[in-house]
Amino acid sequence: MIVTAQDGRGLAAPVSEQAAADSALAARRAAAWLLAQRKTDGHWVGELEGDTILETEWVLLKAFLGELDDPEVVAACRSVRRDARPEGGWAIHPGGPFEISASVKAYFALKLVGVSPDEPDMVRARELILQHGGLDACNSFTRFYLALLGQIPYDDCPAVPPELVWLPSWVPFGLAAMSSWTRTLVVPLAILSSLKPCRPVPDALRIDELKNPHFVPDWRKPAGLFTWRGFFLGVDRLLKAFDRIKPGVWRRAAVRSCHQWMLDHFEDSDGLGAIFPPMIYTVVVLETLGYDRNDRLFEWAVRQLDDLKVRDEENGLLWLQPCLSPVWDTAIATIALADVRDAQAENNPAARAELETALTTASRWLVAREIRRKGDWAIRRRFRHIEPSGWAFEYLNDHYADIDDTAMVLMALDRAGLRDDPTVKPAIERALNWLLALQGRDGAWAAFDADIDNQVLTQVPFADHNAMLDPGCADITARVVEMLGQLGFASSHPSIQRALEFIWSRQEPEGWWEGRWGVNAIYGTWQVLQGLAALGWPMSDPRLVKAADWLETIQQADGGFGESCRSYEDRSWIGQGPPTPSQTAWGLLGLIAAGRADSPAAHRAAAWLRDRQTSHGDWPEDQFTGTGFPKVFYLKYHLYRVSFPIMALARHARALTRRPS
Repeated sequence: MIVTAQDGRGLAAPVSEQAAADSALAARRAAAWLLAQRKTDGHWVGELEGDTILETEWVLLKAFLGELDDPEVVAACRSVRRDARPEGGWAIHPGGPFEISASVKAYFALKLVGVSPDEPDMVRARELILQHGGLDACNSFTRFYLALLGQIPYDDCPAVPPELVWLPSWVPFGLAAMSSWTRTLVVPLAILSSLKPCRPVPDALRIDELKNPHFVPDWRKPAGLFTWRGFFLGVDRLLKAFDRIKPGVWRRAAVRSCHQWMLDHFEDSDGLGAIFPPMIYTVVVLETLGYDRNDRLFEWAVRQLDDLKVRDEENGLLWLQPCLSPVWDTAIATIALADVRDAQAENNPAARAELETALTTASRWLVAREIRRKGDWAIRRRFRHIEPSGWAFEYLNDHYADIDDTAMVLMALDRAGLRDDPTVKPAIERALNWLLALQGRDGAWAAFDADIDNQVLTQVPFADHNAMLDPGCADITARVVEMLGQLGFASSHPSIQRALEFIWSRQEPEGWWEGRWGVNAIYGTWQVLQGLAALGWPMSDPRLVKAADWLETIQQADGGFGESCRSYEDRSWIGQGPPTPSQTAWGLLGLIAAGRADSPAAHRAAAWLRDRQTSHGDWPEDQFTGTGFPKVFYLKYHLYRVSFPIMALARHARALTRRPS
């Protein structure tokens, strides 16, 4: 029996036909909203939201500079106080558990602007901080902030020797063996670790009440003599002893080399690494090295931070973004609008022309941002012959073209119909060669480099930010495979064969894949299914059937999909959490890729999206669904809530329209 529904004209229509029409309409309404968000030159950049550490670290910087009287400091602290957990302290994602380092920095920042430690929220935070170990329980990077402001001695921070910058690229413990973002942190920290700048705050603003004398942190506990952790703790003690007797000429030369490394990396960049943490340390380093605050370079460094600010004038709030995401947002929006164009069920030449114009304009904007200089990826000898190409995440970050953005841009350019354009084709060919060259020895692709996977480095004392390495991961590998399949590569290609071996090796017994750069198993599983579908891989493969079955098992009763950031630490949260538009879109996209667009699960997911679309054409989303560093830092991409639902609904409509009769 064919189930029918009313199609708006009073006639009975099959459910699939009605669903196709409804999904296409919702996608077009969302596309209109997205088109209205374009910048004047045709690109997109949505707000990128992180947790309160962004505001608190900026406030601590202002304290170091003696600028706490800046009115924006109070506005930032209002934002911090607004985001406190009802139970006390601060989390690193909405609804998350108490986090010690974020809470210490928030407590300190609020006290610096005059919030009394006797206020109820401060009392609750202090009690939880002490229960979790106090100041000594904070991570390394937090301890450096505390040392800058005289709350702890530098001996309580890990030693970061500036001589690291001298080590050749083949040394397994050198700078080149660390992830790109860690390099941008370690070099300025090496200067601070050597020069030990300190601007103590007045006694009344100290946070000695957060010290727990009964807590012994891991970095003070003895470690086994024949373990890597014990080895590096011993090295840390030796470095600190050497610090007290260091040859001045040698150490000054190392600091100068670190300073020059930073100056070199400022070129063609919106700040060091174009990301918040090293941009903060840049200002601290320039102040420590004696730069005048009216110096062009100092003003440039401060301006890069100012560009990350988001202001809510009405409520007197201010918060900071961790970086800007224009290339990423534009590439995703371009693909989403191409999906709407391809799913047009009605003959509307004007609407199609508007979409084509937007796609072409965005693509030209992207092509103009191809990076044609060699960045940090070329440090190691094996890559020095590769012609530079690729795209960065931000407006200007030419030292750090990244693999994920490059793959997404190539798919966007192809979907916009510009693959054979004479000004676009050479860029695509260069970027393809660059991507293929950066495949890791395990067959995977990582974010910025290849083979940054020496697990021993995770045992060094300053590696507790969980971001020391940049190993290959299933989601980026599958995205590159998707791009290669879209551009006509066959599954027999040697690079794809190696990538598939990696992907299969990372599938979990339940059928899912971890998402390294999106939360979490829903993201990873969708991307693998979509990547292999683009390759033409048979969806009857039992491994992919298992993955699609898993998606259906975690779909919530209302049709939505959701997964908490807590899933990285607690496997019971895998596939579980408040449903969100972006994650529901990923779930639906995964089902579509698996050939299940006409399944009850896909219809429920599409209905969930349609039912929650606002009158403006967008969707509300409160949760963080982007991953910076698992267990440490998460993100909310404000355009995810629209771009991915557009993709899902448009592809749902198109798949239903094309389904076999």
